[in-house]
Amino acid sequence: MAQSFLMEVCVDSVESAVNAERGGASRLELCSSLLEGGLTPSLGLLHVVKQYIKIPVYVMIRPRGGDFLYSDQEVDVMRKDIELMKGQGVDGLVLGALTEDGRVDSELCMELLAAARPLPVTFHRAFDMVHDPAVALDALISLGFERVLTSGCDSSALEGLHVIKRLIDQAKGRIIVMPGGGITERNLQRILEGSGAQEFHCSARSSRDSAMKFRNTCVTLGATLSASEYGLKVADVSKVRTLNAIAKNTL
Repeated sequence: MAQSFLMEVCVDSVESAVNAERGGASRLELCSSLLEGGLTPSLGLLHVVKQYIKIPVYVMIRPRGGDFLYSDQEVDVMRKDIELMKGQGVDGLVLGALTEDGRVDSELCMELLAAARPLPVTFHRAFDMVHDPAVALDALISLGFERVLTSGCDSSALEGLHVIKRLIDQAKGRIIVMPGGGITERNLQRILEGSGAQEFHCSARSSRDSAMKFRNTCVTLGATLSASEYGLKVADVSKVRTLNAIAKNTL
């Protein structure tokens, strides 16, 4: 029997969500601000996405960009966001927290998982910032996370492929190890065949120019290194379809 792979697409707009579902995604990870690696989406975005989408939606709980060492106030925000998202009928949550020495913050994660119950929870790419991936994976298994998203603690899932394979072997089905980070139609087959993963995560985006005719190019609204105010990145139906087809043809 052919292997069936599950494709999760991260999206930060209604348009991307619709395109991902249309292209054959099995699940969405809903965020705001993918340029910052994904932050907690607004309730408005979630509400409208749910009106358009039938596939499961997992929601990112991440109060700010940067590291994964959170203050008490940030933890309060995460707890409140979990409570609010649970009330909106989301299918799962995505979160993670580390200690200052680069371990999984088990105490905080236990608290957040308790707040999330009965929803399934994915530990996000904070995992790629840990000191020891094997020890961290064991911590996630004992805490009861459903899955972990990882690039194998490297710059992309392709670069981290050997680590991803090791983690999948270590997990022995006790947690889903989902490769993500720079996955494209060019490397997906190698990643699936080389890792033994059952699920994968991608953004499948292409760039599009803004529809603005009048432009003030003197002003940038974020950090100077951020993308231009006049460019958009949106999940691309044909890219999602291609990735889906590669996954279906991979044995």
